[in-house]
Amino acid sequence: MSRITATLALSFAALASTVTAAPAVSAVSPAVHGDHLTVTVKDSGDPSRDGTYELYCHPAAGDHPDPSGACETLEKATRWGKDPFAPVPRDSACTKQYGGPATAHVTGRWAGRPVDARYDRTDGCQISRWNDMEPLLPSTSSIR
Repeated sequence: MSRITATLALSFAALASTVTAAPAVSAVSPAVHGDHLTVTVKDSGDPSRDGTYELYCHPAAGDHPDPSGACETLEKATRWGKDPFAPVPRDSACTKQYGGPATAHVTGRWAGRPVDARYDRTDGCQISRWNDMEPLLPSTSSIR
């Protein structure tokens, strides 16, 4: 064996002996959960539903009131080439119905992409967009 080959073999052996097992990953670590959203809800009509919640999917976890239902809703809304969090197109014809003062802000990552979406219930299109995201967003006591 040449001198260089022997040196390389000894180096690899030394390196292999210093490798340790990776630490255990917590149940809600981003390393395990690629999909993580923070949902902030205000003025929903029920103060117990207002607040900021963490949601992890794959598997469902976090302090969101219904992590399994929220993840399932997002899975159903996710389609190739479509953004499930997309705003209502500007040229949409929307009814002038008011669904209440509720607002929500969703941030994080879904399907490997960043999310920064805002929701309200200021017209028929916005109400429909909100309702399509229930239970990620809470059901409101306003007119549907």
